[in-house]
Amino acid sequence: MSRPDRRPRVPHFSSGPCAKRPGWTPAALADAALGRSHRSSIGKAKLGRAIDLTRSVLQVPDDYRIGIVPASDTGAVEMAMWTLLGPRPVEVAAWEAFGKEWVTDALKQLKIAPRIHQTPYGVLPDLSAIDTRTSDVVFTWNGTAAGVKVPNGDWIAADRAGLTICDATSAAFAQPLAWDKLDVVTFSWQKVMGGEAAHGMLILSPRAVARLESHVPAWPLPKVFRLAKDGKLIEGIFKGDTINTPSMLAVEDYLDTLDWAVRIGGLPALHARADANAAVIYDWVARTPWIAPLAVDPATYSNTGVCLVIADPDVLARGDAAVAALAGGIVERLDREGVALDLGAYRDAPAGLRVWGGATVGTADLGAPTPWPDWGFAEEKAAPSQAA
Repeated sequence: MSRPDRRPRVPHFSSGPCAKRPGWTPAALADAALGRSHRSSIGKAKLGRAIDLTRSVLQVPDDYRIGIVPASDTGAVEMAMWTLLGPRPVEVAAWEAFGKEWVTDALKQLKIAPRIHQTPYGVLPDLSAIDTRTSDVVFTWNGTAAGVKVPNGDWIAADRAGLTICDATSAAFAQPLAWDKLDVVTFSWQKVMGGEAAHGMLILSPRAVARLESHVPAWPLPKVFRLAKDGKLIEGIFKGDTINTPSMLAVEDYLDTLDWAVRIGGLPALHARADANAAVIYDWVARTPWIAPLAVDPATYSNTGVCLVIADPDVLARGDAAVAALAGGIVERLDREGVALDLGAYRDAPAGLRVWGGATVGTADLGAPTPWPDWGFAEEKAAPSQAA
């Protein structure tokens, strides 16, 4: 296969931090409150606006609290687990790396003996087997490392007594979230909105707030996890009075991308962009015999982090090491060419490619690189190291 000529305008396809919104330049950060306290009037105003815009763009119910918390999505999920779990049985669903981390937290750190629903990469657990009526449930809406999403919230009981804690970091702003079925929703700025890392968002339903105000955890809580004091929610956290010092530069960047979302049509436009991007990738995969989705069921295909595995029978016959070497070779080759950056699968996932198609990516950019992996595959398969 000859070397392709067409190149993407923007070659950034990392699954986090993700591509900046179209047209972004550092000038977007010119109004950042640099050198100012986050507790100053201007600092609080910007943090408050980030919360208000999140509610508006993401269509969060009016009675849900939204807080900016430290340590990205991981910090937000663990903050919820450490402060809310304990009073009821706990069930954790895991089908990729991040869900497995929540299993480890519940099982080995909190030691609450959770009921675990774990499946291999690419396969969603049997959601009907999860007791959402009486237990607290921890799950990811979209498995970033496996490209497998929960299709909807129909499996969650409407009359549940427990809480649902949802890691939605690669789903928020790209996939519809069933707010009436979710009590805790977490995400980070660096995914679908293309913001900068290190900050997480924690969204609590009234039911989650009631748990916080009535439950005292049996384990110690670090300062950055404390959401209640003397049996009352610390309301300031959900009005921009953050627990620790946020980056006002990162806050400005998040505000910029939220403003962009408003300009292009809000949540429906963000969903449509992610869906269109995913369609470009899956259409290419459907006509390309050497590659296949890691996700087994099309109903669970992610429209953000699309995870792909090598399907060529000749390469598969050479064993796992050869598959990993070929996939890594494609990633390195395309990186050197500057046409598709950071396409490697997650480190604990099966060897392959991972292409981010979230809302900040353009379909034209995704269409341009698709001949390049074909070329990279042909070159790597013919390489001496693969011929053995």
